[in-house]
Amino acid sequence: MTDVIRDLPRGDRPRERMMMHGAQTLSDAELLAVVLGSGLPGTNAIQLARQLLVDGINSMRGREVAQLAKVKGVGLAKAARIAAVFEMSSRLASEQPEDPPDYDARVFGLKLVRGYSHHTQERLGVAFLDSRHRIRGQREIYVGTIETALVSTRDIVRFTLAEAATGIVVYHNHPSGDPTPSDEDLTFTTKLKQSMAMVDIEIVDHLIIGAHRFHSMKERGQLG
Repeated sequence: MTDVIRDLPRGDRPRERMMMHGAQTLSDAELLAVVLGSGLPGTNAIQLARQLLVDGINSMRGREVAQLAKVKGVGLAKAARIAAVFEMSSRLASEQPEDPPDYDARVFGLKLVRGYSHHTQERLGVAFLDSRHRIRGQREIYVGTIETALVSTRDIVRFTLAEAATGIVVYHNHPSGDPTPSDEDLTFTTKLKQSMAMVDIEIVDHLIIGAHRFHSMKERGQLG
């Protein structure tokens, strides 16, 4: 083993291998060598990493910075980097991801009223739901004129498939302030429902946003 990593063939250098093939292809010692950055005379970073890992990677957890810093070739700066990496790993392992929120027409509708009631142009967006009707994300798709938004059902289908959603909530605002659905709204909803049914995606609701309130087509039995 050469004393300096830069003297290794390019394909054997941990940093270059990580860049070309991803961190998952590196051994524990090679990953630690990337964190160390350098070794010491007669011992390159990979060799130093192997010495630190002689009792296994789990032996590194909980080691104090001062203790690591006393290892020949490590020092305070490298010890601090090592401790930081293992602390981040520990936090990630213990972190419990929050469940996405369930779709609730009142909660979501009032949120949209706060965000859309001031717009003078009609805007249409979609909330993407999973099989349990939890909101996994949302996206504004169209901005129209003062009176209308020209919306393609094909694009809504495309975005929904890209999000791997099993259901959607469509929403748009009425710049007039009155959330009562128009004949065009009802026709569009029917057309969109037919398009979504062809790819097994459910329209859970269509919310129309007014100046101070919203209208839920689902609650009014207008989804067909």
